[in-house]
Amino acid sequence: MQGFTGILPCMEDPVDTQIVRAVSLNARATLAELSAAVGLSVSAVQARLRRLETRGVITGYRATVDPEAVGKPLSAFIEITPLDPAQPDIAPEQLEHLDAIEACHSIAGEASYMLFVRVATPRALETLIRDIRSAASVNTRTTVVLQTFYENRPLLPA
Repeated sequence: MQGFTGILPCMEDPVDTQIVRAVSLNARATLAELSAAVGLSVSAVQARLRRLETRGVITGYRATVDPEAVGKPLSAFIEITPLDPAQPDIAPEQLEHLDAIEACHSIAGEASYMLFVRVATPRALETLIRDIRSAASVNTRTTVVLQTFYENRPLLPA
């Protein structure tokens, strides 16, 4: 986990929860819009946002991009398992340079990690799999995504 300190940020304040919910639904909301949504002044919302960012509750803002529009219509899940379990477990570091890997998750089960990747073509996927195997000395098992019904859903506080 990027930036994980071992101390989980806590959301005990209902106004902070409202702010996080509003920003999760619309990261481009203006301070005035957030202010109206939670019933605080713009300066109070701005101060709370800064505090939520500093505490690590809000970790960033990003654009969601259509993969087909940027030439990466093919996505897949790739499970990786070390060839030699006795070797140091550093696969995430060994694969970090591969830009086609969008996410790397440590998982329970037979495999050690689950990668989510996006590429342009089946041939590019084949090349990526070869690069993954070579860089991290792993076996792979690949599942190609045929259709995605939803992803990147807002993470709303409970």
